[in-house]
Amino acid sequence: GTEGSTLMSYFSKNQIQALKPKITFSTLRDLQCPVLQSNDLQGKPEESCSTEELFEWLGAVLNQVSLDNKSSSFLSTYCCPEPNTVVEKAFLCTITGFIIPEKIIQLLEQLCCYFGEPKLAYWLTLTVHGFADSPVSWRENEHGFHKGGENLYNFVIFRNLDYWLQMAVGAHDDCPP
Repeated sequence: GTEGSTLMSYFSKNQIQALKPKITFSTLRDLQCPVLQSNDLQGKPEESCSTEELFEWLGAVLNQVSLDNKSSSFLSTYCCPEPNTVVEKAFLCTITGFIIPEKIIQLLEQLCCYFGEPKLAYWLTLTVHGFADSPVSWRENEHGFHKGGENLYNFVIFRNLDYWLQMAVGAHDDCPP
């Protein structure tokens, strides 16, 4: 009807186009990384870190928080969990935009190709954030923004293609399926 044609003319007149996702790359040098064992979710003292320790560490890295535990830092005295290892180079790629699930699966498949020769990485991660103020969260239920709008999941993929899947939601949201 006329409503549809009015909307079409509005969109074409204002040249509203789908925004392409924004991609940024950075190289992190001499990065302290937790030591992980794919079959050990809880971690073991002096052998490997737990899933919770990894998740916390990842949050610090993604937010570019220093990991050196300086008492003079007003932002954070966080340090990398033990045991850890120093990685000479780590690559961080951030894609910002509206990304459909099929594209996320493609990204996962491409990341797994990174374990081909030369086998440099022991593990890698892919974190997917929903928008903090998204109207829906998991299971198409209303998303309770409240304080932080937590709405994300994280894959940790190991060289042997074992993986961990971590999920985080706000206190007032349904748990993921």
